[in-house]
Amino acid sequence: MSHPILPKRAIAAHFLPDRYRYWYSLSKLAIDPLYAAAPGAFRDASEPVLDLGCGIGLLLHCLRASGRNLPYLGVDTDAVKIEAARNASARGCHNDASFEVCDLSVRFPAHRGSVALLDVLQYLPLPAQGTLLSQAAECVSKKGQLVIRTGLADGSWRSAMTRATDRLGHWVGWMKTSFKAQPSAQELRAGLRRHGLRAEFKPLWGRTPFNNWLVVAQRP
Repeated sequence: MSHPILPKRAIAAHFLPDRYRYWYSLSKLAIDPLYAAAPGAFRDASEPVLDLGCGIGLLLHCLRASGRNLPYLGVDTDAVKIEAARNASARGCHNDASFEVCDLSVRFPAHRGSVALLDVLQYLPLPAQGTLLSQAAECVSKKGQLVIRTGLADGSWRSAMTRATDRLGHWVGWMKTSFKAQPSAQELRAGLRRHGLRAEFKPLWGRTPFNNWLVVAQRP
């Protein structure tokens, strides 16, 4: 299935006058294959989206630019990123969208519908990954999807490169937490199956050296 062509500069412009956020979002949209693929992952969703670890909220802009006008809640522990997300959402005139500062280890938002878990699992130790997956899976409705982007532990050079880059992201200050662990495909699939979700795994490398995968799970 072909991916939509996103209006990258128009989306990035929502983060102005912050030039750093503008160029960061533009580079992510241009280089990272996640944002072109994410709207298609939600193609069958018709209920609200909870974006866990939403950062500056790029997923919202990509969904809306692709015509998926689903109600949206983004949560993240980083208050600075949440403020940037709120400002950009307001400039984009995105209705029925909100952002909250939330530590998921303390409070998990009440939700029913679809859930996005993009580039989050690797910053948690394996037991905490299992807990978060369980909480996210319980939110998924019959018409919803759980959409995950994560690196996978498979012994490949891409896996090692992904771990190193995640640690670098913490060292330069973009991520508050450092890399903890990558799940294996077997562990992730089994965990989702325990919650009644059937998962489809697709490589999402694009032109990057990273061992990233897009996982779309839903109820049979």
